[in-house]
Amino acid sequence: MKKKTIFQTVISRFLILFFNFGLIIFSTNIWGSHGKGLISLVTADLAIISFFSNIFVAGSVSYFLTKYPKEQVLFFAYGWSVLVGICIVLFFGAVPHTAEVLPFLIALSVLLSLYNANISFFIGSQDIRKFNIFSVLQLAIHLFFIVLLVFVLGFSDIEMYFVAQIACYFLLFMISSFYLFKNFERTRISFSKSLAGKMFSYGWKTQLSAFVQFLNYRLSFYFLEFFKGFSSVGIFSVGVAISEAVWTISRSLSVILYSNVLNTNDVQLAINKTKISVRISFLITVLFLFVLLLIPASGYIFFFGEDFHQTKSIILLLSPGILAMSVSNIIGHYFAAINKLKILNIKSIVGLFFTILLSWYCIPRWGILGACFATTVSYCISSALLFWKFYQITDFRYKDFILSKSELRIFLEKVKAGSLFS
Repeated sequence: MKKKTIFQTVISRFLILFFNFGLIIFSTNIWGSHGKGLISLVTADLAIISFFSNIFVAGSVSYFLTKYPKEQVLFFAYGWSVLVGICIVLFFGAVPHTAEVLPFLIALSVLLSLYNANISFFIGSQDIRKFNIFSVLQLAIHLFFIVLLVFVLGFSDIEMYFVAQIACYFLLFMISSFYLFKNFERTRISFSKSLAGKMFSYGWKTQLSAFVQFLNYRLSFYFLEFFKGFSSVGIFSVGVAISEAVWTISRSLSVILYSNVLNTNDVQLAINKTKISVRISFLITVLFLFVLLLIPASGYIFFFGEDFHQTKSIILLLSPGILAMSVSNIIGHYFAAINKLKILNIKSIVGLFFTILLSWYCIPRWGILGACFATTVSYCISSALLFWKFYQITDFRYKDFILSKSELRIFLEKVKAGSLFS
């Protein structure tokens, strides 16, 4: 991975983080905990639908783009996006919180999937610059439309959040399509049974593990809504969003490590780079969590409103799990790079098992605090599996989590030079 690309990717992630917090602050102050709870659940619904859409989109587009004509690949991606975006969403109509926003969810699922197909095209063609730009614009334009609808035009209904999101995805799909269709040849569009079968086979295998992991992250939202209502989901989701923001550095390091391990045949070198990434991720995560916990409860109330006075307590209870996942994300990318996917699937399934078990027991009794406990225990146990597997192939040393002075100096020099892990 080129130095410039790495730098752009890291910068884009921080911009995404910035605009995401802007959306959280606006949504909590305009629509309160109840509105934020509905937004969080619909966002989770949309993510679930996306896993079905992504069978022919996302990784499938990127993977088959270099093997088949792009016109054929996009033909299946677009067709599947519309089909799934309508049919799958209708199953959500029976869910109480979805029924009232069903038309918005249908429009969002179709447009998001079409947009993701275009974005996947940029990844497959190694145009990471456009991918980063559109990823940032996705949140920035959404925020712009909310400000326009609420503060300029004077609309205040919760539906305006979804109208703004629909407008955002439509605009970005049209702009990204402009780049894609410059050299588009309609005569090359055709139905290929072979390609359809290969895309489906590849897509469902790659999405299954990600889907299980997503449930591990978000299933507690649905338990909270069932037992305690929308407001509890809204309050909990803000604490989760702030805590998970700490993963920004870990995820950036994971992408860089993944690229490096893929391009080396030296097993020991790959392990050493993984351990360095673990140390950096561990220490930076501890630092960020420490800063978050230094902020008084009144600070979170100032930003998000009185409904969110429990935010600091939520962050505190989630901290052990967030730290564990921050480090295990690094190790998970190492296993992915060496094609050891079985342990990742096991890790996700074990985490999901404990999420379901503990959420069912803890949330009815302790509400939001019970959701925090269930999430943290699930994260820690699933992460422990990866630690155990990784340290089966190498010696465990406590200094794996502590940067030496010389390593810290080299790390800072490489960050300044934009040559981390090179």
